[in-house]
Amino acid sequence: MGMMKTEDSLGEKEIIAAAEKALADIALVREEVSKVIFGQENVVENTLLAVLSGGHALLVGVPGLAKTKLVTTLGEVLGLGANRIQFTPDLMPSDILGSEVMDQDENGRRSFRFVKGPVFAQLLMADEINRASPRTQSALLQSMQEYHVTIAGQRYDLPTPFHVLATQNPLEQEGTYPLPEAQLDRFLLQVDVHYPELAAERQILLETTGISETKPQAVLDAGRLMEIQKLIRQMPVSDKVVDAILDLVRSARPGQGNAATDKNVAWGPGPRAGQAMMLCARARALYEGRLAPSLDDIHALAEPVLEHRMALTFAARAEGMSVRDVIAGLVKQAKG
Repeated sequence: MGMMKTEDSLGEKEIIAAAEKALADIALVREEVSKVIFGQENVVENTLLAVLSGGHALLVGVPGLAKTKLVTTLGEVLGLGANRIQFTPDLMPSDILGSEVMDQDENGRRSFRFVKGPVFAQLLMADEINRASPRTQSALLQSMQEYHVTIAGQRYDLPTPFHVLATQNPLEQEGTYPLPEAQLDRFLLQVDVHYPELAAERQILLETTGISETKPQAVLDAGRLMEIQKLIRQMPVSDKVVDAILDLVRSARPGQGNAATDKNVAWGPGPRAGQAMMLCARARALYEGRLAPSLDDIHALAEPVLEHRMALTFAARAEGMSVRDVIAGLVKQAKG
C-alpha cells in the first residue's frame, strides 16, 4: 500500500522547492555564525543540526572554548528568545521552572500567581549541567522531554520551538553529578568541543581583544525555523541510507553478531539513536547543500549520535579504549 498524502505532507516537487529555499536560509545562518565563531566548523555544524532537527544538544569541552558564545550567537542568528542558567549544586528545581508567589489585591484578597522560571525560553543554555543535583537535573530533563512543566497541579506549556543546549566540563568530576544514561539519551547529539586550530586561534586573538566586536544579525525567526524543522521530517530517505542507519546502530549493540562490539561494549544504543540519525542525516544534507541524505552523512554523524548512548566494558576501559575508538572501528567496517 502506498503512502497516503495527508493535507500537511508535500508532493515531491513542493519538497524540492522548499528544500532549495531552506538550503539558501541555512547557508545564510552558517555565514552569519562564522562572523563571530572562528574555526570549530564541526561544533557549529553539529549544534545547528540538533536545532534544525528539533532536538537538544550536549556540548562537552573544557572551559573557555566559546561554548556559551556559540549558544548566544545561535539565539541571535535564529531569532530565538534565549535564556541562560548557570548550574550549581544548590540550584533548586523551582529556580529553573518557576514558582508560585502570593499576591494581595486592594480588597485584601490573596491569590497565587505563577512566576515563570528561565526554562520558559526558545533556546535555553544550561551551563555545566552536571553541577546540579539530580532533582534539578531531572526537572530540566523532564521539561526537555515533555515540553511543559507542572506546578501545583497546573500545566504550563513551554514556548515553541524549545531547545536546550547544555554544556558539560569533562575534566572536573569533583562536586559534580554525572547525568544518568537514560537522561543522556534525551540529547539528540553529543558535540565534543576541542581546542581551536592555530589559524582560528590567531583570528580569535586579533578579533576579540579590540574595542569593538562583530555582532551577528538575525537571519531567521522562530516561525521560519519551525518550517525548516517540519520540512526536514518530510524529506525522503532512500532504503540504502535507512539500511545503513540500522546496520550501524545495531552493530554497536553487544549480542548482535559484531565480534569487536561483543568484546568491548557493555551496553549499546537504543532505537532513539536511529531516530536521531534519520533526522540529523536529512538536516546535514541541507546544511551541506544537498537535497537528500547519503551514506557519508551516516558515517559523519556516527560519533555525535552514538557516543553518549553506549558504554564500554571494564576490560576495554582498562586497556585505554574510548567509545570514540569503538565507533571509529564500526564506521570503518561500515565503509567496508
